[in-house]
Amino acid sequence: MKKKIFTPAVCSMIIAMVTPAFADGHLSQDQERAIAARQSHMGLLGFNLGPLGAMAQERLPYDADVAAAAAANLAALASMSQDRYWLEGTDTGVGGNRAKAEIWSDPDGFDAEMQGLATATVALASVAGDGLDAMRAAFGAVGQSCGSCHEAYRAPRN
Repeated sequence: MKKKIFTPAVCSMIIAMVTPAFADGHLSQDQERAIAARQSHMGLLGFNLGPLGAMAQERLPYDADVAAAAAANLAALASMSQDRYWLEGTDTGVGGNRAKAEIWSDPDGFDAEMQGLATATVALASVAGDGLDAMRAAFGAVGQSCGSCHEAYRAPRN
């Protein structure tokens, strides 16, 4: 009977395949909660951006009440403290998220992006119910803020 021996190359491949799965399954409870909270927060931002974007692109009729409510929600969400969302060790690939390591290596830049979003959404909330043109003009700044943050601090989908 012939014995098979794992070569260093085979062992390395096994370790490379198993390590990410092991790491994902071994986040602390705080890390798991932080990832879930920020993903939920981003989902709520997207949920409220949806009707505003559809109105801005005239795929949905402008509705002042819907626009005002969605914009107020965005301003509230963007103004919330997110300090506990961004724990060390919860960057790209961990827990199925796309947060880049730059969030932690460039905290001042990331904070500036978050502040920019808060400012843009407050401005949007102040005019969203005042007509399509006013809402559309302010919505552009929100979209630019989202886009610049995603470009700098969110990894692309694999």
